[in-house]
Formats: sequence, C-alpha cells, structure tokens
Amino acid sequence: MNNNFPGGVWPVMLTPYNEKQEIDFNALKELVDWYIKEGVSGLFAVCQSSEMFNLSLEERIELSRSVVKAAAGRVPVIASGHISDSFEDQVAEINEISKTGIDAMILITNRLAREDESDEIWLDNCKKLLKELKTDIPLGFYECPYPYKRLLSIENIKWCAETGRFFFLKDTCCDAEEIRQKLEAIKGSSLKLYNANSSTLLESLRDGATGYSGVMANFHPSLYAWLCKNYEKVKAEDLSDMLAITSLIERQYYPVNAKYYLKTFENIPISTFSRVKEASGLSETFKKEIAALNKISQKLIKQYLD
Repeated sequence: MNNNFPGGVWPVMLTPYNEKQEIDFNALKELVDWYIKEGVSGLFAVCQSSEMFNLSLEERIELSRSVVKAAAGRVPVIASGHISDSFEDQVAEINEISKTGIDAMILITNRLAREDESDEIWLDNCKKLLKELKTDIPLGFYECPYPYKRLLSIENIKWCAETGRFFFLKDTCCDAEEIRQKLEAIKGSSLKLYNANSSTLLESLRDGATGYSGVMANFHPSLYAWLCKNYEKVKAEDLSDMLAITSLIERQYYPVNAKYYLKTFENIPISTFSRVKEASGLSETFKKEIAALNKISQKLIKQYLD
C-alpha cells in the first residue's frame, strides 16, 4: 500500500459477469486495460458501481485482488466493500479486503451510523473503528448513496483530516458551496477530495478538488482526464457544460447501460448481465440514447484530445 494518490480520474469500476452471473475475470482484465489506456489516474474497485452489496465477501476479496493484479502497478487501486450492518463483521471485511494489495481501504460513510443517528454518534463509531484497524492501512471515505446517503459534516471531516490517516474522499454532495467548505476543512492535510458529480466538477477543481471519481468515467474517462488537467483553460467551460448534460445518461438504466456502451462502442468483451438490474430492461430507446452519447463523445474527443 501507498498513499500517493494522484489527481485526475478514478473510475468507479463495473463488475463483469458471465451468463452464470459469476464474475468474469477475463473481461475484468480487459476493462482495467481500457481504463488505463483512457488515461485514468487510479481505479476504485469494489464500490456501488461494482455491485458490492450483491457480492459475497469472497467475491469482494477476489475482485479487489484481481483488479490489483490486472493494474500491475500502472495505477494505484483503492477498494471499499465493508457492507455489513454489524460492527464486528465490518472490521473483519475491512481487514480481509485490506490484504489484497490495494493502496487504500475506503470506508463507506453510511456504515458508521444509522440514518437517524447524529454526527456525534458517527464520529464515536469512527474512532472506535480506527482503534480496530492497523495504523499502516491508508484510509479514505466514500459517501455512498446506498442504502442511504450520509454526507460528512464539516466538523467530522476536519477531525478525520487531522488524524493523518485519511487520503481519499469520494464526495457525493453535488453542492459547490458545500464542497468549498470541505476543501477548506481539509486544507493542508493528506486528505484529498474527488468529486463524483459532473455538474459541479469544473468549479470544484478550480476551488482545489483533486479529481473526479464518478459513474461517467465508465463512458468517456478521457474527457474527464482532459478536464482535470486543463480546468484553468477557458475552453474547459464548454466541455464542462457538455459533460454535465451527457451525465444525465447515468439516470437512465445504470449500470447495464454502461456495460452496453463498453461492449458496443469500446469493444470490451463485457456482457450486460447485472445482479442489480435485468439486462432485458435496457430498451431500444435506451440503446439509441447511448448511441447518441457515443457520437457526442467521439466529437468531443476529436475536438479536445486530437
């Protein structure tokens, strides 16, 4: 493990399945190669896009280990996957996944307190958890929307930053002002913020965010990589507007639509099978919308990357 987390794009990885709904590790390797070819800075394995709540602990461990192996040191790999309600089970999950060679273990914020519990209870549980984990495990946070979205309070994020144990925050608040407050709270610390939201991304990069970690890196990560490197340029604003509009596709039929996009337009040998949605639910209209997205993406790639 290391804590050298570069700025740029960190896709929330998909999990390929075969017709038996088993993880397709051959397709996974090709998917990792594609992400890296597209210019991502790191990989976020075993997250909600990976369907982690529908994977056994053994599958989460093997998925994390396989991504690390496929990346082969070309980019850092982080993973989450402590999905249990029980504190003891979460500790066991974290410790096992941490052994897979990942560069950081990402804690799910909604696992540390129930939806009706206060930020004070959350912080007490966080302190309790840290005592159970080895101090050499780099950590991060993921404001996962499922089963409910728990955003870090400014007070708690400041406390966590001051511990020196946290290095990565996948922020899902989708609010530019709140992101500014979080950036101020972590200023000067080892904790870096990666925005998951396309609409606020450019503004957050200009305010000091380190990069992007969101769904749309499964469609056109190279465009996000360009934006993360060139956010100060005036023409970044036009690209930002296009990325904000095209990101509406994630509300369509995700993650099946992303798998269809990769299979159809990027020639990745990935099926559209999913454990969270029926592949058959991807209608012909949805497919036409994805084809239109591909046309727009290719035009933007020629405009910005060629």
